[in-house]
Amino acid sequence: MANALTAVRLALALPVAVALARPERLAPGVVALFVGLAIVTDFLDGPVARRQGTASAFGMLFDHSTDCLFVTSGLTGVAIAGSITPLLPALIPFAFGQYVLDSYVWHRQRQLRASFLGRWNGILYFVPIVLVAASRLPFPAGFTSLLRLATGALAYLLVASTVMSMLDRATTPFRSLGQMNS
Repeated sequence: MANALTAVRLALALPVAVALARPERLAPGVVALFVGLAIVTDFLDGPVARRQGTASAFGMLFDHSTDCLFVTSGLTGVAIAGSITPLLPALIPFAFGQYVLDSYVWHRQRQLRASFLGRWNGILYFVPIVLVAASRLPFPAGFTSLLRLATGALAYLLVASTVMSMLDRATTPFRSLGQMNS
């Protein structure tokens, strides 16, 4: 059941990305519904797996890979529409790849090894998608402008925090070696 919830999010990635890039392709309410459904499935898949006793390293990798694909494609759509810098969706796959390599290769773990900043980035990558979807709903123009401004500013903050997270993860092994040699 948990992997089925994750698969729903995976299936929503392309339609959401296309709709965010080309707003005329899908009604704003449908886009908002799809984004909301993606978030709900992301929130529920882990607890469902733990409650059913089906939590696994594969399920965690599937969940996080799907999150990466969903937010990268969604934010690419947002960037194509001109709402955010294209740097953000370009950085996310590199940060995710580093996360996977760091977990499985450097630390030789059997599951992904999260970092504090990386975890928060992963959560906050959904926010610009939500803000753009909300900005296309029939709200007053002033509120819509505020949502668009917040989207652009948040994207730049996420670029900075993603770079910081990648630098932190890249230097952690060297800090660990220095502590072992002390």
